[in-house]
Amino acid sequence: MKKKKSPIKPLKMRKKNKAGPIKNVKAKSLSDAGNNQGLNKPPVSPLNVLHDTADLLDEAGNIAESAQENIPTTLPVLAVRDIVVFNYMILPLFVGREKSVSAVEAAMTGDRYVMILTQQDESIEAPEHDDLYTTGTVCMIMRMLKMPDGRLKVLVQGVSRAKVKRFIGSEPFHIAEIETIPEPAVSDISSEQEALVRSSREQSEKILTLRGISSSDIMSVLNNVNEPGRLADLIASNLRMKVAIAQSILECEEPVERLTLVNTQLTQEVEVASMQNKIQSRAKEGMDKAQRDFYLREQLKAIKGELGESADEAEEMDEIREAIKKAKMPKDVRAEAEKQLRRLESMHPDASEATVIRSYLDWMTEIPWKKQSRDRLDIKEAKTILDEDHYDLEKVKERILEYLSVRKLNPSMKGPILCFVGPPGVGKTSLGRSIARSLQRKFHRMSLGGMRDEAEIRGHRRTYIGSMPGRIIQAMKQCGTRNPVLMLDEIDKLGSDFRGDPSSALLEVLDPEQNNSFTDHYLNVPYDLSKVMFICTANVLDSIPRPLLDRMEVIRLPGYTEHEKVKIARRYLLSRQAKENGLGENELTMTDEVLAKIIKEYTREAGLRNLEREVGSVCRKLARKKAEGESGPFEVTKENLQKLLGIPRYLEDEREHILPPGVAVGLAWTPVGGTTLHIEVSAMPGKGKLLLTGQLGDVMKESAQAAVSFARRHADEYGISPNFHEEQDLHIHVPDGATPKDGPSAGVTLVTALISALTNIPVDPELAMTGEISLRGRVLPVGGIKEKILAAVSLGMKRVLIPSQNAKDLEDIPDELRSKIEITPIEKIEEVWPIAKTK
Repeated sequence: MKKKKSPIKPLKMRKKNKAGPIKNVKAKSLSDAGNNQGLNKPPVSPLNVLHDTADLLDEAGNIAESAQENIPTTLPVLAVRDIVVFNYMILPLFVGREKSVSAVEAAMTGDRYVMILTQQDESIEAPEHDDLYTTGTVCMIMRMLKMPDGRLKVLVQGVSRAKVKRFIGSEPFHIAEIETIPEPAVSDISSEQEALVRSSREQSEKILTLRGISSSDIMSVLNNVNEPGRLADLIASNLRMKVAIAQSILECEEPVERLTLVNTQLTQEVEVASMQNKIQSRAKEGMDKAQRDFYLREQLKAIKGELGESADEAEEMDEIREAIKKAKMPKDVRAEAEKQLRRLESMHPDASEATVIRSYLDWMTEIPWKKQSRDRLDIKEAKTILDEDHYDLEKVKERILEYLSVRKLNPSMKGPILCFVGPPGVGKTSLGRSIARSLQRKFHRMSLGGMRDEAEIRGHRRTYIGSMPGRIIQAMKQCGTRNPVLMLDEIDKLGSDFRGDPSSALLEVLDPEQNNSFTDHYLNVPYDLSKVMFICTANVLDSIPRPLLDRMEVIRLPGYTEHEKVKIARRYLLSRQAKENGLGENELTMTDEVLAKIIKEYTREAGLRNLEREVGSVCRKLARKKAEGESGPFEVTKENLQKLLGIPRYLEDEREHILPPGVAVGLAWTPVGGTTLHIEVSAMPGKGKLLLTGQLGDVMKESAQAAVSFARRHADEYGISPNFHEEQDLHIHVPDGATPKDGPSAGVTLVTALISALTNIPVDPELAMTGEISLRGRVLPVGGIKEKILAAVSLGMKRVLIPSQNAKDLEDIPDELRSKIEITPIEKIEEVWPIAKTK
């Protein structure tokens, strides 16, 4: 670079700074080309630079205008971190990086001109050419001071906006060939431009007023600047802006457009300053009271400190007292909580009982006493949600909608106690979740299976070590509202021992007339459970104590037909299992016929759990193919189903097409759904002994003896020897002997098998039957009709005999199921044999 003598004299500083470092010009930022570690940035308000340099601006502007004519085309580059330098801007910089120091020293030995460029990423310690913006400002170094640590403190003034045409070198400092950007002349200022200039001045004045800065000197400077471009640079150089925004303003060459951008930033700054001013005003209003409270609290802390009490302890007591207030407890409950708090305050913090009381007060303040969720009493929306989540189950859905309707008309009604009874996998638990979703209530499931301790329900008294509330109160705390949907799962599997009977403790919980004042042993205060919607689930009703069962409304979920299972699998199970196993929505194709084949040959259940497992097994096999690189969609057909799931577990032709004499097919109910029983009777020469095998219970043994008595009484009618009971031994056996069997529904089947054995006439193999008998020959009603008919259809039976008094239960059987089997009600046992014997 050719050395020239600068025609511009450096700007004279104020006299009091003549001999020392620069003190009167505040920097917008101290981070620049050098290392800025250890330096603290001074607090800067918008336009405060103008406040300190107002008397320098006019002279600086004249110098900058005259200096633009002598700017060399090649200049050293000074990289700055977090500031954008504008025209006419005067600011000090600390320079510490080696290349930056070299650039400043080279400029000082020459014309004092340096090209200042901002780093795109301020975290880069040694920026290269690509790390710098290409548009910057040519500045004149007005003054330089060497610091004791080797850094330089320089005062620079923006002279002209410029662009980098190309970088020439980077050692020992960056050198660039530049091209100055002249400021376009504005000949006539339009009314729109004048409005923009005035708006910028007014916004600047607002900011100064909100910041509490005297604005008379600064506004006089701004009022003397009429050019839009110069006014934009002047304001932008003193505004708080992000580097990217400031750089975009610097790169804008059109003066009016540049002032428009600056005016936008001024508007945002006014909003921020107004909000800060409002916040400060609010804080000041409460300052007097806060100072008074603080003074009194400090005095109280000092007094307690003299008494040996911890200040933290006092704060804790205040927090507990405030929590009691916010909990909105009933009057008597709050009195008990405050009583315990006073006891706690009088105790030493390290006392063992203090810990017990603290835990007690924590529970008291965290339990929802008044907070409750608002029910969504939209009947149509609730019906839509229930239909989305569950297929069929019309009676259950109807009962839920009835509850919502009554709740809508009578908001003060007490929650019902519903009990869903049915085999596993029919949707009892998920139905409870759907009820909570339709009501927009919290849902909590509590399993009672195997519970034997009464304290699990009522809680432990606080005199015990490690005492805590019962699971009912724990559930209320977890839900956070006093009206959740609380599901008591597996209520039929409660136990009892020397620790008490949990089913008896549930009597108070599930009684609508008593649970409004349920008392937990731990809390020892009444708690209102009347807003809770309790839902119980069970597989059987026999093991539920009668007083507890009397408090619940029983709703049976018997199971699903094949048609219903196909629909549920199509609507829910396929998509869920495909998603869980990583398959896309359209990557699995399975027809209804394939689903029906899975149901018939791989599952035999009332619910859906095994069906979902088999569908998941298919999805896993296909997921492996996809993981190995095969592309979908994957189609599951009847032909490749066996390859995916293996050999069928149940075959349609496993039903015996020809039954030998003495064998009849009966229907039985089990906790996991209906099933079929082949009852076998063998007559052999002997002395009239009756042998019963097959793990028969007392009820079935009595049914077998009643069947023998009936056969002896009606021997002549069926062509049986009147003395068969003296000449023949009878062996009654029910296969699968290791499984216990009992129940009042095998009488009809036993009589039929016995008559078949004694007459040597086989029974129709496509006929199944159920019903109990009396000695007079009446067919007595039994339970589980739908489950039994489902079992008969799944085995491939064509006809079924049921007691005539169970004909009313046929309303619960879908038409699709009734169309697959012929159902014949019978009233007397004499009607059975003409139907049962083979033609």
